[in-house]
Amino acid sequence: MPDITLWGFDGSTYVRTVKMLLAEKGVTDFRQVPLNVLAGEPKTPEHLERHPFGKVPVVDYDGLRLLETSAIIRYLNDVLPGPSLVPQTAEDRARMDMVIGITDSYGYGSLLGIAGYHLFPEFIGGRDEARRAAAIEMAGKVLTFVIKTKGASPFLAGELSLADLYLAPCVFYLSLTPDAEELFSGVDGFDAWWERVQALPSYQSTVPSFG
Repeated sequence: MPDITLWGFDGSTYVRTVKMLLAEKGVTDFRQVPLNVLAGEPKTPEHLERHPFGKVPVVDYDGLRLLETSAIIRYLNDVLPGPSLVPQTAEDRARMDMVIGITDSYGYGSLLGIAGYHLFPEFIGGRDEARRAAAIEMAGKVLTFVIKTKGASPFLAGELSLADLYLAPCVFYLSLTPDAEELFSGVDGFDAWWERVQALPSYQSTVPSFG
């Protein structure tokens, strides 16, 4: 087995994406070094040597240092044995990349903005109703787009792909809020995808603990 070290705490959606990928590949023998984003731990001088922008996750794979979640999961998908989570067709790869890009650019901020309002307001500067309303509007656009992209497929880009692993941890936090029901029900077909993703062993084994 390769020597894998993952820096980042389980509360990070991006760290969870990496852990879901490892679980899908059947990799359980890796070292995780928790770094609590809410406590500012990634901004310590030691971690800034690993990641100059003070972010998580960071992965060392047999001496190769990897930054940025999309690069990490693509690399791990390529080098680890097991089924690929990158679609075979160019069309489905484009669908996957679109969902990942939309999640990065618009989904993370809006979905975690709603979650932050309800679950950890001190981390986002307090409860701002105007900011929450804007996040709800953007989140609705994001969910509508990804389900339209999915079409009749069981997952977002055909079969299970990196796109599902990217979006699901963000939706998890949204699902814990009072705003989730209206957003989910407002997008036809979203509930079916969400139920399918929640049934994945890789999703179930990586649910962050709040204890």
